Amino acid sequence: MPTIKIYKQDGSSAGTMELDESVFGVEYNEAVIHQVVVAQMANARQGTKSTLTRTEVTGGGRKPWRQKGTGNARQGSIRAPQWKGGGVVFAPKPRCFRKKVNKLVRMTAITSALSAKLSDGNLIVLDKLDVEPKTKNMAAVLKALKVESRVLLVLPNGSDNALRASRNIPNVRTAASEQLSVYDVVANSVMLTTVDAIKALEQKYTAKEVAAQ
Repeated sequence: MPTIKIYKQDGSSAGTMELDESVFGVEYNEAVIHQVVVAQMANARQGTKSTLTRTEVTGGGRKPWRQKGTGNARQGSIRAPQWKGGGVVFAPKPRCFRKKVNKLVRMTAITSALSAKLSDGNLIVLDKLDVEPKTKNMAAVLKALKVESRVLLVLPNGSDNALRASRNIPNVRTAASEQLSVYDVVANSVMLTTVDAIKALEQKYTAKEVAAQ
């Protein structure tokens, strides 16, 4: 069973913690992670872009000039794509970009990403995170932990003060442990979390719990 060192806010050691092997001891699966991240980004697209084709642009019912004898190229309508104000060739239309991903695939991707964070030494666990809702307090915690790269702060629900203290720090992104996505994990270099958030992740992503959903 994998173990991880626990820290206090001041950077000192607070012991160790055993992690659930079905969540933090999974073999890295890049193909599944890529599939889920692509689906997540596609599902975030609105798909509302729309422009007019030549058949939808108003006007252009009359031929601009006669077919022959003017010295100009032949034209049939001033609403053809080559004219200013004309229609668009292969105009984009509203469409749905949504991709479906099975529950087991999503679970495999998130546990694989979490396990990779642990094995690479990029998972930092605090015994607790109790700060006032001020940016300087959260910045002091990051400095004590010697975290300078892009950080994903994963906290359980109810951690409003820590979230407020983190939102003005440029290299910090926040996520609730109950709503953590694969993209959140792979898009940030370091994952900073708490013991309570780890327990929430283990409760949600163990194979037994997912099968029961």
